[in-house]
Amino acid sequence: MCNAFCVYFQRGRAILAEDSEMTKGFSLKFWGVRGSVPAPGASTVRFGGNTSCVEVRAEGRLIILDAGTGIRNLGKALKRSPGSSPRDITLLLTHTHWDHIQGLPFFLPQLRTGSRLSILGCEGAREGLATLLARQMESPFFPIPLRGSPANIEIQELGGVEFRVGNVFGRSLSANHPGACVGYRLDFKRRALAYFPDNEPHLGRLRILGGKVRPDEVRRAREGHAAMVAFIRGVDVLVMDAQYDSEEYTSHVGWGHGCLEDVVSLAVEAQVRKLVLFHHDPDHTDAKVEQMARTARSLARKAGSNISIQPACEGSVLTVGDDV
Repeated sequence: MCNAFCVYFQRGRAILAEDSEMTKGFSLKFWGVRGSVPAPGASTVRFGGNTSCVEVRAEGRLIILDAGTGIRNLGKALKRSPGSSPRDITLLLTHTHWDHIQGLPFFLPQLRTGSRLSILGCEGAREGLATLLARQMESPFFPIPLRGSPANIEIQELGGVEFRVGNVFGRSLSANHPGACVGYRLDFKRRALAYFPDNEPHLGRLRILGGKVRPDEVRRAREGHAAMVAFIRGVDVLVMDAQYDSEEYTSHVGWGHGCLEDVVSLAVEAQVRKLVLFHHDPDHTDAKVEQMARTARSLARKAGSNISIQPACEGSVLTVGDDV
């Protein structure tokens, strides 16, 4: 469980305007979809090469999921359109592996006087969240320290699994990934989004290793699987790590990333409406990502499900209305 902890850096008056355009339901925009390390180049230009970052809008609120390299372009977009920048920005971090925080030093709103940025997440490996985020911006790694930022930055470790951002109700659940890592579920006006960018479905390891797994590990895996199904059940959109195909996964069991087959099975069991394949492997070309999406749809059809499946693509927007 994460321990409660809060630290404040420089106080400043919030001057950014409230967003008045997106007031119904929620929308997602993908700014970074790649896993592990940025992968720019001609073979990744369609789906994108930046690491994890998703923008969520709900009732004028801006919630950012992770601060991979994609957050840099999000910050530039907010600067170009200040009218679309809410007074308060909330950043939810799943964990502090590099591909989820390395864009934060280049996020322009945190370099602007009067901005207010709230960063929420769980404590990293044996060190506080504030310490870890500040350290990557210390010499000799970066020229501008986090405490030198002109923005009002609040860093808070989640003391429990539930929280609120305005009228958005949030919950966290531990992901099956090395180190301290969580995923999030956001509920707003009877609509729901779940985000697990780094997660290895618990039953995948059992499927591959079979009788080599100890009975206590089998029990924990099944308990973890049941908890995940309950957590994501019925969400409108599930953004989930699907880094490996079935052949690749056999040599990556235990690495903390999803096999396409297991991710589709999980989403179908949880009766998710739309599955977005996320955390594309840095070595996967656009053609490979599209091929995996086709395979995922075929797997869902064979399971008798009409779930909608698509690969995450930089710049793409998903909108979920508040109609019921």
